[in-house]
Amino acid sequence: MKENLRNKKSWFEHRNEPLLPRPLFLKRVLKHFAIGLLIIFVSLMIGVCGYHFLENIGWIDSLLNASMILGGMGPVNELRTDAGKIFASLYALFSGIVFLVTVGIILAPAVHRLLHSLHIDEKDND
Repeated sequence: MKENLRNKKSWFEHRNEPLLPRPLFLKRVLKHFAIGLLIIFVSLMIGVCGYHFLENIGWIDSLLNASMILGGMGPVNELRTDAGKIFASLYALFSGIVFLVTVGIILAPAVHRLLHSLHIDEKDND
């Protein structure tokens, strides 16, 4: 069972492996940043469509409302329908989770590299 886990390809190097070279690390950072941007874009499109179709708000105002909620600021337009209000409350909760997940994804390579380098230093002292 342990052999299967070791043979499985991981996004990050194992603690027994050497630190990733800087060019490959920068490629990893860009990859994680791109994934974060994709998550934000998809989340923004969910908000834009929700405001546009449930509140009958124009596309630009829907984009503004979705951007404000996703950024943690709150809606700009007054919500008139119950469906729009329910959507806005669920979208606000969703946006908070998306923010935390996206920050985690973007920071993961740097945090992993820091912890991995500390672990390498610890092995050198043994």
